Amino acid sequence: MKPVIIGAKLNLKRSALDILKDVIAALNTRAEEVTKAIDGATTDEDLSVIEASADEIQAELDGKLAEQSTLEEEIAALEASLEEANAKAPAAPVEGARDMGKELEVREAIKGYVRSKGTVRAGFTSVEGGALIPVELLAPKKALKDKIDLTKFINIVKVNSGSGKYPFIAGAGGVMVTVAELAANPELAKPVITEVTYDISTYRGYVPISQEVIDDADYDVTGLIAENIQDQDFNTKNLAISTVLKTAIAKAVTGLDGIVTLLNTGFKDAYSVKLFITKSLYNALDLLKDLDGRYLLQPDPTVASGKAIKGHEVVPLDDTVIGALAGDLKGFVGDAKEFATLFDRQQASVKWVDNDIYGQLLADFVRFDTKKVDSDAGVYITYTAAV
Repeated sequence: MKPVIIGAKLNLKRSALDILKDVIAALNTRAEEVTKAIDGATTDEDLSVIEASADEIQAELDGKLAEQSTLEEEIAALEASLEEANAKAPAAPVEGARDMGKELEVREAIKGYVRSKGTVRAGFTSVEGGALIPVELLAPKKALKDKIDLTKFINIVKVNSGSGKYPFIAGAGGVMVTVAELAANPELAKPVITEVTYDISTYRGYVPISQEVIDDADYDVTGLIAENIQDQDFNTKNLAISTVLKTAIAKAVTGLDGIVTLLNTGFKDAYSVKLFITKSLYNALDLLKDLDGRYLLQPDPTVASGKAIKGHEVVPLDDTVIGALAGDLKGFVGDAKEFATLFDRQQASVKWVDNDIYGQLLADFVRFDTKKVDSDAGVYITYTAAV
């Protein structure tokens, strides 16, 4: 058993190291963006803002690199212990033990936590008194073709803390100018640095688990939990993202001409504009034809929805997701990736909580925050048919 336990510990450390490396990569990207902004600074004030951001990023990066070094040392020590334990262990079906080492041990530990109503707490990482569900156990088994995942369309930043500031550098739209040799530097466009403050929120739902399931020794309790968290995480993040998209500047558009004019003149070329619209609006647009009798929505096999307007992908969503009521002719038009960012804490967990009616219920938790970043990147339209 000892090699299996060491293997489980080793895999937890490796999983933590993978997450930490993603955070470090994101910090390095931020550092590069701030470094690029230095060339555009023209005043001491600009440099002060950039320097403050750089210092904050460097301090966080130093801390994460120190954590990485510690984790790597712990992993090396566990690998040595595992090798020693395997050498001492009697000949046995090692293949099965190895398989258990990575995933089965954690699954069994979580199952034990659930069945014991929280009294058994060994073999898994604890988060606020609950059991942390490893990311690898939440990997989707199959894509749901009838569901649109809005996280695929916006910027995702993995964070390792509950709150903080994230600097975004917007393109100033400036151009270089010719300069004679030894001449003074010309005035350049100043970099626009926006610090977005995030504050991770905890979202709670309930796992529909009965006493019969808990008592059934052969039932895959961890699989049920993982599937339930996936589904609720999907719905919760879609709702949070759509709520942010609906905060875009309101704009009324009328008929085919209004849609086309918005796409032609409403955004800078740097933005990758898409239309995230209610299914009711999608249907209304799908019936429109131009003067030559061609439908406004054209087939486009390169995009997920299969339809586009003037080369811009159309993403149909339920009326109550991107609108408010059934029948709403509304939607977000713009570059969702530039407009919104989701700060993902990547900590899904379960915990037994008290309930006035049922005594105790198994609650699941996910942690993230969604913020508007570039308000110029999109508008929230209300469509009216042309008379």
